[in-house]
Amino acid sequence: MALILSLETSTSVCSVAIAQDGKLIADKVSFENKSHATQLTVFAEQLLKENSIEPEKLDAVAVSQGPGSYTGLRIGVSTAKGICYALGCKLLAIDTLKAMAIMADQKLTEKPDIYCSMIDARRMEVYTAMFDAQLQRISDTQALVVEADSFAELLKTKKISFYGDGSDKCRQVIDSPNALFVEGVCPLARNMAGLAEEAYTAAKFKDVAYFEPFYLKDFVATVAKNKVL
Repeated sequence: MALILSLETSTSVCSVAIAQDGKLIADKVSFENKSHATQLTVFAEQLLKENSIEPEKLDAVAVSQGPGSYTGLRIGVSTAKGICYALGCKLLAIDTLKAMAIMADQKLTEKPDIYCSMIDARRMEVYTAMFDAQLQRISDTQALVVEADSFAELLKTKKISFYGDGSDKCRQVIDSPNALFVEGVCPLARNMAGLAEEAYTAAKFKDVAYFEPFYLKDFVATVAKNKVL
């Protein structure tokens, strides 16, 4: 039974939500690219004020742990840690790909055998993991280069729902009646509420000093082609 502030910054979407005992109170979302640094703390402050919640009443801050955007995850985790340090509350880390599966399940009327969360990871690569019909994880998170036969064997006997901004890459190469593509699914803080409550109840708290996001791959800096200096 907890009052939890959730932060989601793993993709270009920035969102914040407040939930009590796993039930959403309110949330704010920005689909503007690269808005995390400017909007995240503003959203948090606005939500608390608009819902007459004193910051000291928060029991925990939940943050999307990744995989996803290196910069986005850094901003989210740094902000979550700062709030936890300031208020003395607990830190929770939420599986980004499972939160996406929850959103996909809410959108679907025809339930698949397998849920496949996908986040764009450049070129034909995606960050992905699969979940069964009860939304239990059945594969490790991996960085996968999507090819025509990537899911061929499974699709022979199983209906698989693909969703997330990485699923467009599957749509280009996968041709199967068992492949279901779900529109409008992205990581959002509101879908972290139930998972955050479960983690809090199970006391799955993270060390505020040492917790790091799940990047999956090392950050690779790009070098500008046209050097000014």
